[in-house]
Amino acid sequence: MIFKVAILQKRAKNGQVNENVNSIIKAMKVAAKNHSDILLLPECFITGYDLPVTYEKSISDDDANIRKICELAKEYGIGVVLTAFTKGSRKPQNTAFVINKAGNILMKYSKVHTCDFADEKDIEAGKEFKVCDFDGIKLGIMICYDREYPESARILMLKGAEIILVPNDCVSMNPRLQALSTRAYENMAGIAMANPNGENAGCSCAYSPVCWDKNGICVDNTILLADAMTEGIFYADFHMEDIREYRNSEMMGNTFRKVDAYGDLLNRTIQEPFKRKGQDCSYENKAINTNKTYL
Repeated sequence: MIFKVAILQKRAKNGQVNENVNSIIKAMKVAAKNHSDILLLPECFITGYDLPVTYEKSISDDDANIRKICELAKEYGIGVVLTAFTKGSRKPQNTAFVINKAGNILMKYSKVHTCDFADEKDIEAGKEFKVCDFDGIKLGIMICYDREYPESARILMLKGAEIILVPNDCVSMNPRLQALSTRAYENMAGIAMANPNGENAGCSCAYSPVCWDKNGICVDNTILLADAMTEGIFYADFHMEDIREYRNSEMMGNTFRKVDAYGDLLNRTIQEPFKRKGQDCSYENKAINTNKTYL
């Protein structure tokens, strides 16, 4: 079985919701004609990744445009990772909705690792990494800065993610591409990222978790690497039987981890040289729940 991801590399227009929605619809039509299973959009595509953003300019979860995309997903028979600034409890959130081919919202994920060193400090962070079942494939979502932290992909893997989709909007892509390839390798999960085109941007990509062939010879796990400037739809085919066979036999992911040595990962204290102006350290001494167990 091939899981085909259509990746839109295009820059949304800030504040031009109707025009951005029309771009999404056009991309859905093209991707569906090319037999894609799901369309992956860059970060905050409906609203544009326009910061600072006010609560009034963010959209609600029952926004008419979201309902419209759900209806068209059913009509065209294609899933969508739909992105926007949405209304959180008190502030905007940076959100992705996973919509299936029947037009149902399977999952709403809001970005956990907001960029608190920049204008995103005024965005309400999500509280949980999530995985959903998309036609028998376990999908996880990371949004942009989430992918800078290996724990994001690791938790998604622990929750069963086979494929991780990454809406993105940033520049200086080279180290980030290397990190995404590593996230695929270390978690034995496929990864695809959509980034807007532009100078020092673009480079939408996809990586397979398969890094050795059946003879134990290292292989390039790059499925797709777009250039910086081209606007358009790029396609990544994930061969799920090969990925699942690999996950059932290789030694990364959750195989030989020594989790008893990981306690320091839950230490909230921020020490030099990592202290930064504007950090919220008020939570450092609060108790955290360590009762969750991942098998």
